Amino acid sequence: MEEVKTEGMALGLGLDPETEFLASKQETGNEWELFKENVRPLKRGRNVTLLNQALKSHTDNQLKASLLHTRRKLIQAIDEYQGDDPLLPWIECIKWVQESFPPGGDSSGLIVIYEQCVRTFWHSDRYKNDLRYLKVWLEYADSCSDAEVIYNFLDANEIGKSHSAYYLAYASLMESKSKMKVANEIFNTGISRDAQPIEKLRDAYKKFLLRSMRKPILEEEDSGETNLPVRSFGTVLSSTTNRRQNGESSDLTRKQMKPNRTQKTPLSVYKDTNADKMLGNQENLKGASNPWSTLGTRGERNKENNAAPTKWTTFKIPQKPGVRAPVVAASARIEVFVDEECVELDSSRNHSADSSTLQLRQDDGLDIKKETKLLRENPLRNFPKSSLPR
Repeated sequence: MEEVKTEGMALGLGLDPETEFLASKQETGNEWELFKENVRPLKRGRNVTLLNQALKSHTDNQLKASLLHTRRKLIQAIDEYQGDDPLLPWIECIKWVQESFPPGGDSSGLIVIYEQCVRTFWHSDRYKNDLRYLKVWLEYADSCSDAEVIYNFLDANEIGKSHSAYYLAYASLMESKSKMKVANEIFNTGISRDAQPIEKLRDAYKKFLLRSMRKPILEEEDSGETNLPVRSFGTVLSSTTNRRQNGESSDLTRKQMKPNRTQKTPLSVYKDTNADKMLGNQENLKGASNPWSTLGTRGERNKENNAAPTKWTTFKIPQKPGVRAPVVAASARIEVFVDEECVELDSSRNHSADSSTLQLRQDDGLDIKKETKLLRENPLRNFPKSSLPR
């Protein structure tokens, strides 16, 4: 098969450049061109070298295993960190996962890292107004199905209230849900709190006001397009002719809607002769038969319930002669297969419940995907109930 491809390329059968590159198996450093539709964009951009290395893991199992091993080391470094800024190893781990797992997805574990990071420092007064910590919250909110729960949590716990990024993201979410009044209140709250940078917040608020004022005008224009007079291209209508044509069109529609009362022809009603004959026959039958004049007493109506119940002693079931089958012992049960690796994994989880990051080092498969799906639906599922807004 490879010989046929090589011969086809040598003869110049018109293969596209992507097929030629895949068949040649060359490493030019531009592998991201083949998988760029699967790369999730980042605001800060991407490192092309790390991107090419990460995309090679789609076909190289050894490289994929090395990425998972590096992720374990970075998460282990979070537990072993002894410096003055415990948020720093979390930020480095998040950035590395974003670079090394370009498609994102459930298998990257990024949402789980987001959740564990914000849950670690939500009660710390040191990081409540830290812009790095707020950005982790905002990225976590973008990954969830309904981010309004997260913004309510941030508002209730006064996290990020001095930064304009919080109000911009929150107002944008409310505007996408067509909650214009709530978005307006969020902008006013951020401006009154002098959230920095304040100029960026004010510019965004001006653009929001223009959009909110233009939105009903556009709806009126769309609804009024059907009422325009019909005219040929290039003609100019004055205001008087425009009103005259509008009045004529409205009078015409009223005339069409009103019924014509000049025609007083009666409406013919169809009569079925066969049905009349059948009704007459039924009445004759009813008259010939004797209908019930009375329903009778309760005893006559319930006469089938008057018989007293007795024992069935007159009939016996014949027994077939033969050897009875042995009774199965009650202790015999079907054994359920239990994987030893799963037992060891559950026991290790119970012993390591105090560590919030140990779970990611162990769960590299289905558990991460399951937890990611649960966090998408309920991003605050692991938070204490006392911290949730009421």
